[in-house]
Amino acid sequence: MDEIWIEKYRPKKLDEVVGQSVVVERLKSYIKQKNIPHLLFAGPPGTGKTTAATVLAREFYGEEWKENFLELNASDDRGIKMVRETVKDYSRILPNNPLGFKILFLDEADYMTDEAQAALRRTMENFTRTTRFIISCNYSSKIIEPIQSRAAIFRFKALPTESVVSALGEILKVEGIDYEKKSLDVIAELSYGDMRKAINTLQVAATYSPKITVNSIYEAAGLVHKDWAVQVLTLALKGDISKARSMLEEAVIKQGISGQDVVEQFHRVVYDLPVEDELKAGILYSLGDIDFRISEGAREIIQLESFLGYLYKKGAK
Repeated sequence: MDEIWIEKYRPKKLDEVVGQSVVVERLKSYIKQKNIPHLLFAGPPGTGKTTAATVLAREFYGEEWKENFLELNASDDRGIKMVRETVKDYSRILPNNPLGFKILFLDEADYMTDEAQAALRRTMENFTRTTRFIISCNYSSKIIEPIQSRAAIFRFKALPTESVVSALGEILKVEGIDYEKKSLDVIAELSYGDMRKAINTLQVAATYSPKITVNSIYEAAGLVHKDWAVQVLTLALKGDISKARSMLEEAVIKQGISGQDVVEQFHRVVYDLPVEDELKAGILYSLGDIDFRISEGAREIIQLESFLGYLYKKGAK
């Protein structure tokens, strides 16, 4: 397996972009006009922002799209120097294409300092004739208002489960790999609408066995099985805290599963538990508290076992 699937199966045309129908239709209208304003792509990771920018360049410039498209990652150099040098130098160059403009794609712009963003807004204004800017970010609230007001805003949403499952199925069909249908639903659930994460998980799972299974997916993702999480919570609520603790330590200490990943899996299955809504609310609140403590540096196993103690006390009432 010598190819990275996320690059191999990256869409080359707008019609191949899945799960973003509203965005695609708006971009198609710009292609018909053969012109675009400055654009702001905002949304969760892995939802097609970078793909949409490169596909748009392909549609505009054809085979010469790389000569008229520059991609910069703002997280590599967040400061004003990058704007004053790299961005401004590229913007000054006159375009050599019939459309009369180039495209500069600035990815992860929400990592830029406010000072750099302030310099960028002037550059966008001064070089509109030669360069169109496509700015990508996960959180549009971190982009200063003057930039937002200069750009047409496109909001990308997390991909729906059916779009993720369909795309993964097509990949496996091309690769000639057998799979369990339920395994694709598990990937879609674990990826939270992030197609990049879904495809990478699928490729890693394909190295475990000739057939994609639910178990191989959990191994590839480095997560505990959903049924395991339900069993641990149920045991603790029923009072068998010793068995629940043994299963927990097996996963965290012996298998090396991250404590935060265990918390995340517990969070996924809370609503599947046959308990009252009031208790579900309390469990969710406790999980949030434990997740915060672990993120602040508390010892994972102690926090998770304290959570089992909480469940034992609640179940005993």
